[in-house]
Amino acid sequence: MTRFAVALLAVSVATPAGAAEKAPAPAERGYQALTRTAFIPAFWTRLALPNAWKSWDVGERPADYDRAVLERYGLHAAPYPNDGLPMGLRKAPLLLNTGVGIDCMLCHGGSIFGKSYVGLGNSTLDIQALFEDMARAEGLTPKLPFTFSNVRGTTEAGGFGVYLLGFRNPDLSLRTPRKELGLHDDLCEDVPAWWLMKKKRTIYYTGATDARSVRTLMQFMMHPLTTAKDFDKHEPAFRDISAYLANLEPPKYPFPIDAAKAAKGESLFKQHCATCHGTYGAKWTYPNKVIPLAEIGTDPARHRGISADYGKEYSESWFGKEESGGWFVNGKRLRWTDGYQAPPLDGVWATAPYLHNASVPTLDGVLNSKGRPKLYTRSYKTDEANYDPVRVGWKVTELGAVPGKLSAHESRKIYDTSKPGRSNAGHTYGDDFSADERAQVIEYLKTL
Repeated sequence: MTRFAVALLAVSVATPAGAAEKAPAPAERGYQALTRTAFIPAFWTRLALPNAWKSWDVGERPADYDRAVLERYGLHAAPYPNDGLPMGLRKAPLLLNTGVGIDCMLCHGGSIFGKSYVGLGNSTLDIQALFEDMARAEGLTPKLPFTFSNVRGTTEAGGFGVYLLGFRNPDLSLRTPRKELGLHDDLCEDVPAWWLMKKKRTIYYTGATDARSVRTLMQFMMHPLTTAKDFDKHEPAFRDISAYLANLEPPKYPFPIDAAKAAKGESLFKQHCATCHGTYGAKWTYPNKVIPLAEIGTDPARHRGISADYGKEYSESWFGKEESGGWFVNGKRLRWTDGYQAPPLDGVWATAPYLHNASVPTLDGVLNSKGRPKLYTRSYKTDEANYDPVRVGWKVTELGAVPGKLSAHESRKIYDTSKPGRSNAGHTYGDDFSADERAQVIEYLKTL
């Protein structure tokens, strides 16, 4: 019997006659769409990435170039087939050819302890350097239309939305000149974990949008070459992607946990933290609570950085005309709140740094406002050697002053909490804990 006949027999035995192949679930379709589809055209030719090193002030192309690219831009190996590209970059159409573009995982794909995760915020990304270097490699001006990132590991995500929507009519057809909608590029936003969305009724740091909205996930598609019809075409795929996000689970803490210590911490957490952040376990609760700025006391720049003009434009556009049956009515897609939404804390051990602007590198600092570093840098590596399992978060080096004569690339590695949008003040709820109590709460947080 030939090998082909054996294979055919095996299939006939495994699959009963007349049995239909099971259709993939929406979440499975969503994962495939997210990891395989180029939803926007390419930004660069295929030669840009191989030539990006010419902007690095090095004498020759690094020997281990793939590793050097990851370290330079804070990218991570793709845990899925991706044509040899890191997470966040992908092959995409470019006019009549194929080039390299970006996808959601540029910001929403991170790694910890050498393992990459879809949905973990990328806390090492230098998106400013990536776009500048790739432009230089194409022989173009590296000057960007606004600042994409002030501090490595953060992005001006709000600025992207405001800037790109300014080029669109309400039906998402292109318009020129760009409509000014109050662009701010000093908000210094951390990237939240996608797995938190399953619990949230509203999303974004201010709780401004319904978490069930599919169209809000599609704002990054406003590439200049994306047509209005493309948004309608891809909306079903993003509905599946939304189902995939609702099924994501956080990674488990990989080190031993002191069970007795964590139990004490759980009791303290329920007394002092659960009102805002919810409870955990099989019968979890999440209050979806927005804390007023006057109470939370964290940096107000992100809250003030999205203008009413933008909110009106968004609500009157295609993005705001989604029939989702949520708490909002058609045409009123953004709501205005008086503060920041307290997030769920699932997988919080893996999501350092903390606060909406990534200004606090460890959970110990979140629970002790007086112990937070004011001026510091870190390695921007995500291996075990750079993780602090006691304070829970990234190890940092505190600085007495900003070093002189740094390149822009090196300057973005320094977090200066005196700069606009980067204050580490506020969230003082753990200040009254004793050192032992704080350690107990942190031990409990490792279990989430």
